[in-house]
Amino acid sequence: MKTLLLLRHAKSSWKDSDLDDHERPLNKRGKKDAPKMGKLLRDEDLLPELIVSSSARRCRKTAEHILHTSGYRGETRICEDLYEANAGKLREFLARLDDGTGRVLVIAHNPGLEELLEPLVGVYTPLSTAALAHVELNLASWNEFNGDTRGNLIKVWQPRELED
Repeated sequence: MKTLLLLRHAKSSWKDSDLDDHERPLNKRGKKDAPKMGKLLRDEDLLPELIVSSSARRCRKTAEHILHTSGYRGETRICEDLYEANAGKLREFLARLDDGTGRVLVIAHNPGLEELLEPLVGVYTPLSTAALAHVELNLASWNEFNGDTRGNLIKVWQPRELED
């Protein structure tokens, strides 16, 4: 059994139009929501064995907030392959994970995350910024993960539903 946690990065700022998309920071709401999700991971006993994040600044900063508020002390990887990755790239990435990893948290972008999640759980599941989806997979090995893989959507948390 494998557990996949999908987290869309927290809300980013569009204030500086000269900034490259990759370098956009979190905005005020993003800085408030990301820590909520770290606390949620801790409180729900969902801390992963591995966190992988897109290399985009907004994803890296979301990951930093998660690390700080959750108390996570495991491995964190920043992966350029996850920047604006579509569902196919995300599947390929997940299929290469080490089998010693039972639970992974992926911090990335839409539309790729929603495109990965929909066929995986059989229903369109919107992920607002900083939303977290918890999916259980009946897989013995990550290399079995492909376009035919089906999972059980346990829950989706939206930051606006959580207490400050």
